[in-house]
Amino acid sequence: MPLPRNDPRQYEDLAGEWWRPGGGFELLHWLAAARGALVPPATRPGAVLLDAGCGGGLLAPHVAHLGYRHIGVDLGRPGLAESARRGVTAVNGDVTALPFADGSADVVAAGEILEHVRDLPGTVAELCRVLRPGGLLVLDTINATWLGRFVSITVGERFAAAPVGIHDPALFVDPGDLTTCCSAHGVRLKVRGVRPSVPGLVRWLFLRVPAHGRMIPTRSTQVLYQGIGRKEGTQ
Repeated sequence: MPLPRNDPRQYEDLAGEWWRPGGGFELLHWLAAARGALVPPATRPGAVLLDAGCGGGLLAPHVAHLGYRHIGVDLGRPGLAESARRGVTAVNGDVTALPFADGSADVVAAGEILEHVRDLPGTVAELCRVLRPGGLLVLDTINATWLGRFVSITVGERFAAAPVGIHDPALFVDPGDLTTCCSAHGVRLKVRGVRPSVPGLVRWLFLRVPAHGRMIPTRSTQVLYQGIGRKEGTQ
């Protein structure tokens, strides 16, 4: 029997896709690279980068040179095992109730996780709670527009750009709602759209080989968008 949409158990069945060249998570690698490009070098010894919903550790190679202790939190143990193999300190936990003290992270990265949570305000509150004053929040997610639903579900699942049932479009995230939630916790979030490079996307979709594509900034936030914001106060 198929699992319900957005059921986290799907990631157990897809564990082999995290690092398979040209596999089903190819686009997530491109998003991870774009997310990592927003993270600055650490400014103090022992600085912590908290990777909320780390999955298989796709962010790791893009931040390994920046001087952080990279801690990844996820519900899925197979993904955490992949993260640990890539140097991430793997913690089994829920992003809606992070097992960390207030102000314990210099950077919080939340990549492709907010469109999976049922309590957006509560999750954002947790991400901001564990962030140090002056710390940086970096995220990316899918917009709650008809175009976001069409591209991610109707087109994406049909052409295998996303695993069938991995998303519930009812949970997609309006950027206005997200910036309001962040502002309530002292983080002024700025958003911008991103899209995959067309040559890389075509090469991956039709040849199913590593395409070495990338995410390109765009004015439109109608499908995918990034957010970056700094918490009020000084470290």
